[in-house]
Amino acid sequence: MSVTVYIPTPFRSVTANQAYVEAGSATIAELLSELTQRYPELDQRLHDDSGQLHRYINIYVNKEEIEDLQGQDTPLQPGDEVSLIPALAGGAIGTPFTPTQVRRYSRHLLLPEVGPVGQRKLLNAKVLLIGAGGLGSPTAFYLAAAGVGTLGIVDFDEVDLSNLQRQILHQEKDVGRPKVDSARETLTALNPDVQVIAHDVPLHAENALEIFESYDIIVNGCDNFPTRYLANDAAYFLKKPLVDGGINQFEGLVSIYMPGDGCYRCLYPAPPPPGAVPSCAEAGVLGVLPGIVGSMQALETIKLILGIGDPLIGRLLLFDALAVEFRTLRTRRDPGCPVCGETPTINELIDYEEFCGVPPPTKETETVAAGAATNGTATPATATVPVASR
Repeated sequence: MSVTVYIPTPFRSVTANQAYVEAGSATIAELLSELTQRYPELDQRLHDDSGQLHRYINIYVNKEEIEDLQGQDTPLQPGDEVSLIPALAGGAIGTPFTPTQVRRYSRHLLLPEVGPVGQRKLLNAKVLLIGAGGLGSPTAFYLAAAGVGTLGIVDFDEVDLSNLQRQILHQEKDVGRPKVDSARETLTALNPDVQVIAHDVPLHAENALEIFESYDIIVNGCDNFPTRYLANDAAYFLKKPLVDGGINQFEGLVSIYMPGDGCYRCLYPAPPPPGAVPSCAEAGVLGVLPGIVGSMQALETIKLILGIGDPLIGRLLLFDALAVEFRTLRTRRDPGCPVCGETPTINELIDYEEFCGVPPPTKETETVAAGAATNGTATPATATVPVASR
């Protein structure tokens, strides 16, 4: 049984367009010698004038880089897969990956569904997160780690000691700081490739369209009904996908509202009366729950950027942490929806505090996207009724 060698796209012209070739070498050094003897033109692609492997070439045995193993002395076993991963540009336009980027995103580059082209899509993507709290923290962490090039964060709140039970972007030293500043510092330290744009302002009808305009995807981790309806309407008017998440106590949900496939108002035409659905500040929330739900939001966002898989468009994913159960419910576009229906009655942003019957946001009330919890789609218990009835 031989070793399988993955040949990257730029090198396939010298292997008769073969993506995989077989070899019988016992070490990486022997494999490179075997390949360059078989394909002489490959030698200059892999080695410099002194015969050393180019620094922009990474070699993997199965899922491990040889520098983490024994370098070119790494032994090979029958059935192993060796991958040659050069620094590549992600298409006709774009700068090449640096050697550091090749190593940082190496596990993505090995995935056929991502690869260099997909990683370039991630680096070029612009995502806006509403909230740097419970949901925004894990979502931002994983998007930054994945290499999403621009992350905008809207949050008007400051870090409080009570946040640290679940809001992993922040530390005790950050108590009293604006959450956007703490988030930017944390994410930049995680991945310097990522530009973090802080919007330390209350999100309202006067600024939402201007803020949303610059981003490709909106991720909603807000903690109040006015912001939830505002985010829905603004995303719809600008034709932006909205990746929505909600948590409360032990339950959470995730969905994607894509213009043309329904919106949040199709599911919830009107908000509940003030106080009808308790916030996490009132009812509590298990600290790990937003980590699970926020990670799902990051996953769905990455799928949208890459154009892979089956995103949660037209579906509502419900999670019960106590039972460890996931349920998926179908949603639909409501022809009578006042925003996205056949004869819409709402054609511009409105006064959302008045619509929801709550006072306008202030720093003191902490009603802007803190992300510690989401009231608007609070729990599967409240979500199931309108979904089932519609």
